[in-house]
Amino acid sequence: MGDQDFVKSSEAQIAVHWQEEDKFYPSASFIAQANMTDAEIYKRFGLENFPECYKEYADLLTWDKYWHTTLDTSDAPSWKWFVGGKINASFNCIDRHLPLHKNKAAIIWVPEPEDEPHVVITFQELYVRVNEYASLLQDFVGLKTGDRVTIHMPMVPELPITMLACARLGVIHSVVFGGFSGKACGERIADSGSRVLITMDGYYRNGKLLDHQEKTKLAVDAAEENGQKVDKVLVWKRYRDQNSSEVAMVKDRDFYVNDLLPEYTGKRVAPVPMPAEAPLFLMYTSGTTGNPKGCQHSTGGYLAYAAGTSKFVQDIHPEDVYWCMADIGWITGHSYIVYGPLVLAATSVMYEGVPGFPDPGRAWRIAEQLDVNIFHTAPTTVRMLRKAGPDEPQKYNYHFKHMTTVGEPIEPEVWKWYYNVVGKGEAVIVDTYWQTETGGFLCSTMPALQAMKPGSAGPGVPGIHPVIYDEDENEVEAGSGIAGNICIRNPWPGAFQTIWGDRERYVKTYYEKYNKDPKSKDWRDWPYFTGDAAVLAEDGYFRILGRVDDVINVAGHRLGTKELESACLVVPEIAEAAVVPVADEIKGKVPDIYVALKPGIKPSKKIEEAIISEIETSIGKIARPKHVYIVPDMPKTRSGKIMRRVLASISNRGDIGDVTTLANPEIVDNILKMVQGN
Repeated sequence: MGDQDFVKSSEAQIAVHWQEEDKFYPSASFIAQANMTDAEIYKRFGLENFPECYKEYADLLTWDKYWHTTLDTSDAPSWKWFVGGKINASFNCIDRHLPLHKNKAAIIWVPEPEDEPHVVITFQELYVRVNEYASLLQDFVGLKTGDRVTIHMPMVPELPITMLACARLGVIHSVVFGGFSGKACGERIADSGSRVLITMDGYYRNGKLLDHQEKTKLAVDAAEENGQKVDKVLVWKRYRDQNSSEVAMVKDRDFYVNDLLPEYTGKRVAPVPMPAEAPLFLMYTSGTTGNPKGCQHSTGGYLAYAAGTSKFVQDIHPEDVYWCMADIGWITGHSYIVYGPLVLAATSVMYEGVPGFPDPGRAWRIAEQLDVNIFHTAPTTVRMLRKAGPDEPQKYNYHFKHMTTVGEPIEPEVWKWYYNVVGKGEAVIVDTYWQTETGGFLCSTMPALQAMKPGSAGPGVPGIHPVIYDEDENEVEAGSGIAGNICIRNPWPGAFQTIWGDRERYVKTYYEKYNKDPKSKDWRDWPYFTGDAAVLAEDGYFRILGRVDDVINVAGHRLGTKELESACLVVPEIAEAAVVPVADEIKGKVPDIYVALKPGIKPSKKIEEAIISEIETSIGKIARPKHVYIVPDMPKTRSGKIMRRVLASISNRGDIGDVTTLANPEIVDNILKMVQGN
C-alpha cells in the first residue's frame, strides 16, 4: 500500500488498514441449547418498537409494582426507565430463587492458596448471610435508604454479600477496586459523601498474604482532606480466628464485622421496594482529565439490562457453572459476576488471586475441578496466559460451551489461540464492546445467531443502534474502510443516569458533541458519544480501534494504536505489544513500540526487523515506528492492563508519576535504562 492511499482519509477520520478475517460459526450443539435462537429479536428490538421493546428484559425480573412509563425523557439526557415501577435488586438476586433453588450453589469461591478448600454458598446461605449483614448495617451502623457506602475489598465472597445487603436496604454502594491505593479510595469516599468504609484485613495475591487494612488510614485521611469524615470503618477478616493485618483498630471507629455478626444471627430484613430510577450503585471511572467520574446506575433499568444481556448474550442458564475472571471492583464484575448471573439463578465462580499462580495451568485446573462451562475474561488475561503457558489448556479436561472477551479489542491472532486452544474449537466466543458508563454490552454477536469474526465485536446487540460519525457529524458508511467516532443513537436501560454530583460534566462528556438541540426532550437529538474510534464493515460488524485519545496523528494521518499493536502480534515471537505516540520534529507524532516476547525467546535485531516489516506491509511506511523496544515485561496495573501512559512518559522523557501501585513497579526502572540510558 503506497503512501498516496492515505490522502483519502481526512484529518477528521482515522486511516484503517485491517484485513477482514474469515468467519467462524457456532456448533449445532450450542445452538440447540441456546437461550436465544430467534432472529426476530432484532426486529422486536428495532427502533420502530423503541422503547417498549425493553419490556422483554424487564419482564425477566420480579417487580413489587409495575411501571407506567417505559422511558421518561423529560430530563434529557438523564433518562429514566420503568418510571412508577418499584423493585429490589437483592430480592431479585436471592429471595425469588429460594422455592426452586435454595440449596443450589449461588457463589463458589476459590481461594488463591490451593491447599485451602473452595467455599460454596448456596442461595439459602446467601439469603441468611445477606439478611444478617443488612440487619447489622441498619441497626449498628444506622444506614438508611439513599445513604452511600464505600466498599474497598478484594475478591472474597463477603464483597457480593456486602453489595447485596446494601441493595436490600436501598443503600447506594460504591465499590472501589481492591488494588487501588488508600488515597484513590479516599477521594472516592469524599466524592460520594460516604460516611462508612467497609474493608478487609488481608488477602492473597501471587502467593503472598497482603495487608489490605494498611490502606485504611490513607483512605480516611484523604477523605477528610477532601471534606468528608468517615464515622465507621467495618473490617472483614480473611481468617475468622486470626488477624491478617498489623494495623491497630481505632477505638469507636473501627469494628471487625466477624465480631459483630453473632448478635444478628437469625435476623431478617424485608427488602425495600425501590423506585426503578433510584440509584443502585456508583462506579468510578478514571477520567482522562480531572477527577474520577462517579457513574450513577439505576436500580430497575440497570438490573433489567444486566439480566437480559446475561441471558441472551452470555447464554446463562440456571444449571450453568459460570466463571467471569474479572474483579468485582470493575463494572464487569458488577454486571457479570454479581447482578446478571445471580438474577438468573446461575452459579457464579469467584477466584481470589492471580490467574497464573502458582503456574500457568491454574485457571484450567479450576475450570476442570468445577466443570465450568462459561468462561469470561479480558484480552489482557488471554495474552498473559498465552505468553506464560501456550500449551497448558490441552492438559486439562474441561469443556467450555461459551467464552467472552471484554474490556478492550482483542487482536485476531490472540482470538484464534483463545478459540482453538482455550475453547478447544468447541466454544462460541462473544467479543463484547461496552463501558463502565453503559452498564452492559453495546456490541457483540448473539452467540447462536451470528458468525464470529476475529477482532470484530460484531453488530449492536438487540436494542442498541450504533452509528459512526466523523467530526463534522456526517455518518460514515459501512464498508468504506474509514473509521470515526462510534456513537449510540438511542438510550437503553443499562446506561448510567448521570455523573454523581456533576450533571454538567455528564452532558458535556457524553452528549454535547453530537447533540442537535440542547433544549430538546426527544431522545433522537441526543446520540451517546462513547469516546471510542471504530470502523464498520460491510457486513454490519464493528471493529473497535480504542479510545479516540489513543489515535496517533502521524503527519496528518490518524493511526489507531490498536491496529499497530495487532500487527506486532502477527510476528510469532511476540506475546504483548504496546504502542505509544512520541513527539517528532517533522511528523508531529510517530509511534514507539514496546514488545514482550513469549517464554524462552531471546531478544534479537531480527525480531525488531520483523515487526517493522509487518507494520510497513499491513499498514504502510507512514506507520513505521521510531523505535522498537523489546522489554522483559510491560508495566501493568493490578488488574493486568498495560500502563501505556508510563511508556509514553518514558518515550517522551516526561514525568512518569507515581508507579508504586503497579503490579510490577520494578520493571519501570529497567525500561527507563533501556530507553533513556540512565
